[in-house]
Amino acid sequence: MSSRTLRRRLHHGDVDGKRQEHFETSGLDSLNEPLLTDDDYVENKKICTLEDLWDDERKKAQFHWTFIFSSLIAQWAQWLATIVLGSGSLLGRLLSFPSVALNMQNNRILPSPLSPLQEERLRSLRRRIEVPFDGSKVEHQDALKQLWKLAYPDRELPSLKSDLWKEMGWQGSDPSTDFRGGGFVSLENLIFFAGKYPDSFQRLLHKQDGTRAEWEYPFAVAGINISFMLAQMLDLQTGLPSSSSGVCFLKLLEEDEMAFDILFCIAFQMMDAQWLSKRATYMEFNDVLKSTRAQLENELALDDISSVRDLPTYNILR
Repeated sequence: MSSRTLRRRLHHGDVDGKRQEHFETSGLDSLNEPLLTDDDYVENKKICTLEDLWDDERKKAQFHWTFIFSSLIAQWAQWLATIVLGSGSLLGRLLSFPSVALNMQNNRILPSPLSPLQEERLRSLRRRIEVPFDGSKVEHQDALKQLWKLAYPDRELPSLKSDLWKEMGWQGSDPSTDFRGGGFVSLENLIFFAGKYPDSFQRLLHKQDGTRAEWEYPFAVAGINISFMLAQMLDLQTGLPSSSSGVCFLKLLEEDEMAFDILFCIAFQMMDAQWLSKRATYMEFNDVLKSTRAQLENELALDDISSVRDLPTYNILR
């Protein structure tokens, strides 16, 4: 009931304890004696005083307000029921997360306590992500050489600064300048991809699938961007993962220590499929990467995903 309607009823109802519609108050204010009638009638009836009349009025007023508030409560209850039942089963959606609590304001999720195995693997993965690429370290130089041998097993290994690296999709003759925020883990991801799924790696490296654009994305630099995107999407750079994808990933990490590396391969294959479907060119790479992230988030949110190999796009890896 609106406040306007309520004010209108008050105007026509009780004002200062007086019923304007059903009770005639003229002359009552000056009375201080009992209301007397015919003597014969008084003998058989109770004498009615002014106090009795006001007591009766107060009872009527109390009944009137009780009716108003009852009506208000009934209307509020009906309104709440309409919202809950008519908004796509709001209550059902709120109860659809049995193992997590959702903060609706930030769209963040509070995960269940981690198992010792999850804690160990998450800690190890974080250490990998925190390592920057350092071209002066022999270990990092050797990793670059290993990637070249996997990518071009029949070709001679070039020096660490050579224009030949551009063929792999590095932007300059010195690959070490392209890592930036990707870190050493992005190079590890590329090496894992080349060794674990060589057919898919080679087809993407040489752009063998579909009708390609005249200005294609650079393969190696795309890989660095995918690694960085995954670390952000999975919330691996700060604290305990609390994004929905990050919480789902923790389950995959418990099943497979190399879940992040496999997810990199899936994301790369997914990105190339998005690239082809959009008929994208170099300047549209960021948009394709956003679409890839959205698709990957949707796959991670599927109910029956308990292993990284359960993701639908995993099936197209060769």
